[in-house]
Parts: sequence; C-alpha cells; structure tokens
Amino acid sequence: MEFAESQPHLDAIREKLLPIMLENAAFDGWTEAGLKAAAKRAELHPGQVELALPRGCVDLIAYWAGYNDQIMLKTWQQNKEDMRIRDKAIFLVRTRIEAIGAENREAASRALARLSAPDCLGETLRLGWRTSDTMWRAMNDQSMDINYYSKRTILAAVFASTLAVWLQGDDDKTWEFLDRRIGNVMQFESWKMKVKKSSENWPKPEKILSRLRYGRGRARPRRM
Repeated sequence: MEFAESQPHLDAIREKLLPIMLENAAFDGWTEAGLKAAAKRAELHPGQVELALPRGCVDLIAYWAGYNDQIMLKTWQQNKEDMRIRDKAIFLVRTRIEAIGAENREAASRALARLSAPDCLGETLRLGWRTSDTMWRAMNDQSMDINYYSKRTILAAVFASTLAVWLQGDDDKTWEFLDRRIGNVMQFESWKMKVKKSSENWPKPEKILSRLRYGRGRARPRRM
C-alpha cells in the first residue's frame, strides 16, 4: 500500500517484515534482536533490512503507522457521507484505531513503549501529527494560520488518549471515551467562535502595544 512517504522498492521489504515482527513484538517487544529474527524468517539479507530500515524497529513502526493511516483513508472513502464535523472526527479516530487490529493490541502497546524512549520523542510527535493531519485533510479542512496548527494538535491529543484507553482492552469504554473527548473539543470550538464574534469590537492589542512603544504621535497644536 503506497502513501506519501512510500518508496515502493523498499516498502516491499517493510511489508514482508511487518506481519512477522508484529507477531514477535507481542511477546518480545520491538527489539533489534527480534528484527533480525524476523528478517531471517522472511529470508531477507541483512543489507536489505538496513537499507529499508536504517533506524531499525523505529522505521518499521513508522511504516506501520503510515500503513494504518492509509487503511483509515480507504475506509473513509468507502463510507463517507454527509456528517457533522463531530461525527467525521469520531469516525476517523475510531477507524484509525481499528485499523491496528485487536490481534495486534499488545504489539501496539510495545510499539508505544519503544517510541517513549528518549531517542524517539521527535518521532512520536511526528507520527501523531501526520495521523492528525491526514484526518483533517480527509475532512477537507481549509483552515490556515493558527487554526491549522491548533486543530491538528487537539485531534492528535484526542487520538493518543483514545488509543491509550483502547490498549486496555475494553472497546465499549474506548468509544464512550472518544465520544466524550470529541464532545469536549466541540464545546471548546463553539466557545472560541463566541469569543471571536464578541471580540470584534474590542480594542486591537497590536494598536495598544504600538502606542505603548511609539506613543500617540505628534500632538496637534492648539488654536489660540
């Protein structure tokens, strides 16, 4: 399955390794020893694995995340219809989590443990942002400036917290949690819109700051 960061000749290697590694990772975690064992089972030369996964397991986890993003998009294209933005967000977050597969729940938990290591902090944030951005683009989001970033940051947080609940193994609890989180977000967005409308006639902070810096300008001479 191809996506934005795909390299077809290398993805063939990654795709061959992934199911074997998912099986191993559920028991042994995402380790370099496990990756070597998976490569041996897949009958891949170590040089091929190093070329496809220069950062080892971290690159394979990133590939898995992108692969699941594409499963989410494919499901979205097959099922999307006129929905409120709230329902769209719920559908996409739930579909993205379900793309992992209940059978891979433990492997996903081990993947998060690997990504929580100090050397992976940047990668964790990047993958969460990529998934959130994919969701918003699927919803045809046209936001710009600060809204572009705030929407993606908020949805990434919703996805991460919902995933953490899902990993505990209770699906009903997970989707109830997701519904509440999205509800909270929508209430916050509604509040922001009200503040924006009510503040249209408020003094502009940039004007106030410019006066503090430059003064009110030259005073007009008084008439005698």
